[in-house]
Amino acid sequence: MSNVERPISVAYVRSRLRTVSRSIFVLVLLTFAGWSVVVLELHHVDLSGGVVGLSFLYGAAIPPEMSVLRVGIGGLVETLYIAYLGTLFGVMLSMPISLLASRNLFPRHINLLARWMLAGLRVLPSILWAVIFVILLGTGPPAGVLAITLYTVGFVGKLEYESFEGLDNEPMEAVSALGATRLQVLRFVVIPQAVNALISQSMFMFEYNVRHAAAIGIVGAGGIGYYIMAYLNFHQFDRVVVLLALIFAVVIVVDELSYHLRSLFLGDTSTSLST
Repeated sequence: MSNVERPISVAYVRSRLRTVSRSIFVLVLLTFAGWSVVVLELHHVDLSGGVVGLSFLYGAAIPPEMSVLRVGIGGLVETLYIAYLGTLFGVMLSMPISLLASRNLFPRHINLLARWMLAGLRVLPSILWAVIFVILLGTGPPAGVLAITLYTVGFVGKLEYESFEGLDNEPMEAVSALGATRLQVLRFVVIPQAVNALISQSMFMFEYNVRHAAAIGIVGAGGIGYYIMAYLNFHQFDRVVVLLALIFAVVIVVDELSYHLRSLFLGDTSTSLST
């Protein structure tokens, strides 16, 4: 009796096509990476001079000048105020825009307008927003707060609408079928489902803004960046390294704070796997 060949299923063909497509995609990525290295002439870079530069920086920065600590803490506190207010205002303003930008929550014509707005705010980095507001308002923290706020709206807004689009649609459809309004669905289904991601994104944005609030001080938007730039201009690297260490310590604290804040809303998130 001859063997009868089994017909190839559609699912099998789709699986094979996905596998081949992924392989082609990875190959294209690697090829483009190699081409970029050639175009940028990275293969001709001579790193031998870097050792001399590192030796110079080490000698200039070590030991650190701890007398600058008091000035640094004052500038850091101002930076934290700028980053906190900019993040808070930015997250609050981004929430309704990101909901409108979610394709599973609102019609496409509304999505496009909201996404264009968020993309427009992301076009300029926070330091360029700071330059604009320094020109408009003058130097000082107000320019920094507005710059951080606008960039936060554009940056975290994209993260938020991607989180909303990744939610399970079944709970939303079930609540809508019971007669709930769109606002009630957003309030009692969408936001609670996405709260973990929203908190993580907000804390990440605050950490990000602490570092960038330090940078925008260079252009006159207030904070510890003003002192960093001043000491860099006079090649006082032993003072700069102290200020950078302060920023690093704050980033570590914010990361730990993010974990505890998520635990407050969602319960203990530590590992439950046995060691």
